[in-house]
Amino acid sequence: MSPETPLRPGVFIAVVGPSGVGKDSLIACARQHFAGRADILFCRRTITRTADAGAEDHDTMSEVEFARAEANGAFCASWRAHGLRYGLPSAAAVHVETGGVAIANCSRAALDAIRARFPLMLVVSVVASSEVLAARLAGRGRETEAEIRERLSRQIDDWPGAAEAVRIDNSGPLDDACSAFIALVEARAFDATSRVSALSAGR
Repeated sequence: MSPETPLRPGVFIAVVGPSGVGKDSLIACARQHFAGRADILFCRRTITRTADAGAEDHDTMSEVEFARAEANGAFCASWRAHGLRYGLPSAAAVHVETGGVAIANCSRAALDAIRARFPLMLVVSVVASSEVLAARLAGRGRETEAEIRERLSRQIDDWPGAAEAVRIDNSGPLDDACSAFIALVEARAFDATSRVSALSAGR
């Protein structure tokens, strides 16, 4: 399967948002809710970063290992952000091609490249107030106060290349945002199943 091959009829859900907004928490909540659902795949990213406590659960590779894996077709999409390389597993493309829903934490700057691979893509933009984000980032203890201010000042609200986008506010209780995200995934899974059934009936 060529990297340029458009994938149908499933859907890829790209979860984006600034650091500290709770993307991983929403994904983890949905993963637990949909445990056992073969039609919904939660993608484990590969990153050229060590797996630190409290950080996203991911596979780690060196720059050399990543380049080798990329050349061998291990990723259906890859990008660079914040000085690191990120890759989505090729299994995500296979899953979507066969009518499933694939979900991953993504970088906003990579959406154009990801959409080229997944024409049926939904962007879920997770947002929170500046006050909430500042408190969460401070609680992680990874950045100084000045670094947090600089990070918050460069937030962007748009998403390039997206055919469809939905915003979820995670400023309040996590359960509220989780419920909204789960409902969204459920609706897209139903739509994907309907498309597969329609295509099958038309053969």
